Amino acid sequence: MTLSKQNNNTGQTAHQSLSVQLALTGHSFLITHTQTKEVLFFSETIFDQATTPEELLSDLSQKINQTPALTQNFDHVELIHCNDVVTSVPKSLFDPKKAAEYLKFNSKILATDFIAFDQVQTQDIITVYAPYINVNNFFFDTYGAFSYFHATTKLLDIILNSPSEPEVAKIHVHVFKDSFTCIVSKDNKLQLCNTYTYKTPEDFIYYILFCYEQLGLKTETDTITLSGAIEKGDSLYALLFTYVRHINFEPNIKGVQIKDIPKHQQFIISNR
Repeated sequence: MTLSKQNNNTGQTAHQSLSVQLALTGHSFLITHTQTKEVLFFSETIFDQATTPEELLSDLSQKINQTPALTQNFDHVELIHCNDVVTSVPKSLFDPKKAAEYLKFNSKILATDFIAFDQVQTQDIITVYAPYINVNNFFFDTYGAFSYFHATTKLLDIILNSPSEPEVAKIHVHVFKDSFTCIVSKDNKLQLCNTYTYKTPEDFIYYILFCYEQLGLKTETDTITLSGAIEKGDSLYALLFTYVRHINFEPNIKGVQIKDIPKHQQFIISNR
């Protein structure tokens, strides 16, 4: 069983871009007009429980083949991978020939895994990760040339290149269904970027407080900014507010507006 919602306003095929955000817990499709940035189509599917890469591909294939808006030609197609097989490496220390070695410190990978890496724009940071290569191959067969990257790359691009107050720590937490990415920076310089898995709100707050403690942050004064699958009043937010006094939701000023969906919830896919 899945939870699915869809908005459809497609009426022409010219000047359209497709963005797809995918994880083992679900996927989202977003079509926008390349010139006006108008949202023409949006669909989100959330699985009851995490699936496998093979099952994910089967669901994506079925979704695309049964949705006329997704079978047209696009000016540009991008695929955003969301998983916890990822790490950030300073560019000065990065060796492409040893990309898999960086992931071995905090992830379980196989010798047959395909390893990819992105560069964060205007920052000397490389995101190293294992994409769902079966999905990549399917998208190439379906749409031809396309771009792909990890969600962490998009988050770092946005957060590290947005205005910030001097000498004030910027704490950003993007929440997925069963994991979250915590990014901490000061003066637009990265101090922490890590993805944590959680099953309960107690897991969630444990890792956040751990980040505060390790970086010497103060729960009474340092503000945390949220995006993703979290809302004011839900169990994650309620427990977080018990310990952290200043909480904001990411305003997503530069992102496109998806009808009937709070901006912070689709923060990654809507920032084109």
